[in-house]
Amino acid sequence: MSTPLRSEAQQRADDIACFQAELARLAGEGVLLLDSAQQQVVNEHHAALLAGFSQQFDIDRDPQAKQLSLGMRVASFLGALALAASVFFLFYQFWGRFGETAQVLILLGASLGSLGLTVWIKTRDASAYFTKLAALVAFACFVLNLAMLGQIFNITPTDRALIPWAALAFLLAYACDLRLLLAAGICCVIAFVAARVGEWGGIYWLYSGERPENFFPVSVLLFAVPALFDHRRFSGFSPIYRIFGLLCLLVPMLILGHWGYGSYLADFEVFDRNFTEGAYQVAGFVASATVIWVGARRAWSDTVNTGITFFVIFLYTKFFDWWWDVMPKYLFFLVLGLAAILILLGLKRMRRAAGTSGETGS
Repeated sequence: MSTPLRSEAQQRADDIACFQAELARLAGEGVLLLDSAQQQVVNEHHAALLAGFSQQFDIDRDPQAKQLSLGMRVASFLGALALAASVFFLFYQFWGRFGETAQVLILLGASLGSLGLTVWIKTRDASAYFTKLAALVAFACFVLNLAMLGQIFNITPTDRALIPWAALAFLLAYACDLRLLLAAGICCVIAFVAARVGEWGGIYWLYSGERPENFFPVSVLLFAVPALFDHRRFSGFSPIYRIFGLLCLLVPMLILGHWGYGSYLADFEVFDRNFTEGAYQVAGFVASATVIWVGARRAWSDTVNTGITFFVIFLYTKFFDWWWDVMPKYLFFLVLGLAAILILLGLKRMRRAAGTSGETGS
């Protein structure tokens, strides 16, 4: 049997707990009764598995341990932010007292030292909490390194700095199974691609966000990553790619649906502002509905939830445009409530249909 990952070990431990609870219910209902020998074999096998997982991965064996692990994740995240801020303000507090050579050596030492510390901790930290803390500090030091080296040598700010930032974020995310750094790397990629697309359209890279359509290409790229590469070994990575891809698609549509001047279509006289906004409002409804359908077909709960969220936002903003000024406020909110009920009924039918198709397929 191959060596499992921590996420797989935790999932196996959760499955064992569910199995034991259901087996106890079945025994109490008289449906399935194991004799003492069988019960002992099962218990010993599960105990051996859990002991091995605990020793190798420091998994959560019960609900109380899971609650404590959540607190540890929050503490490690806050600790990483605090340490990164401490490094930042420490540099700026004493920065002017060092010469140029010393500044460069300090920056390089901080980046390499924090990266080496992360690698060293990873080999000794079964729980991975301290590894994640060190990885976040290493990424912060690297970002600070490049930014301050640019100031030292008076380098013109460029979007190319986002490439090494993204590279290190992805490296640490996949090496340490750290979703937060994966999100940081994705944000760097989003900013870089949008800046490149904006420059091709004649916009200075810092102002590429003024054209929301610059984010459409990266949305396709991010949504395709989980389909092109197998991420089963990395818990939660595929949903993060899909969610960021959908945000890069649906958020610009939402903005352009109410701010047509930000579209490239505004550069053409044949497309006025009202046409552009109307087109993107329709596109937003169609895109969010398509996202819901695709997510339901693929059993991607993250995709379904994102699509539902934006479909409701698009719907409510249209209600606001149509009726806020002409309806009494009690009637307006009554309409919103009725719309929410209709959405719930539609989703309920979709869930029932999905369950029926699953039973037929099985």
